[in-house]
Amino acid sequence: MTFLTIGHRGVMGVEPENTLRSYLRAERSGMDAIALDLRLSKDGALVALHDPEVDRTTDGSGAVADLTLAELSGLDAGEGERVPVFEDVLDAVRVPLRVSVRDRAAAGVLAELLLRRDLTARVEVASSDEALLAGTARQVPGVRTVLHADSADDTAGDLVARARTAGAATIAVDIRRLSLETVEAAHAAGLRVTGLGVNTLDQLRLARALGLDGAATDFPEIRSTGRFTA
Repeated sequence: MTFLTIGHRGVMGVEPENTLRSYLRAERSGMDAIALDLRLSKDGALVALHDPEVDRTTDGSGAVADLTLAELSGLDAGEGERVPVFEDVLDAVRVPLRVSVRDRAAAGVLAELLLRRDLTARVEVASSDEALLAGTARQVPGVRTVLHADSADDTAGDLVARARTAGAATIAVDIRRLSLETVEAAHAAGLRVTGLGVNTLDQLRLARALGLDGAATDFPEIRSTGRFTA
């Protein structure tokens, strides 16, 4: 199957992360998909932010969950960009999206949106929480899910077992922690594997040598390089 190049939070190595500007550049760069993060505002809106607080990525401060959508929308998320609402992202770009959620409340709102807009063919849901992924799959029949492997202690067998518990089709692992054993065990179980943090030519070569199904990267040039890297 085709080796997928996934723009991480857009192309956050060159644009403000999780902003429309970053997503649009990722799409223009030819990324096969875009990975982004969702959190709930105080008034229940799904917004694209990675951290639980806005301090690092905006000119504001405080927890996302304590700020209304109006308050979040007034923040500068970098170079004049605003914190986008997820539905605005859906309307701005056409490429497939890998959406990370971390709590059940956000997952529930996302599930309702996926059903309402019939997005199962376009959006896959990622999380490190097996129960969250399994619950989303029950709510949204046919949705594709991705298990983020967040523990350095997981063995290849552990990861496969966790993915099966979650009903995930893909495992995403930091390229620095990936082994051939993990990739082979996942593939033997019918799972796809993507590497996270593939940001250098050496890391891209490693991703291809391990037989990965794709790579998430911060930089647009990895997309063009990847097409010619065996």
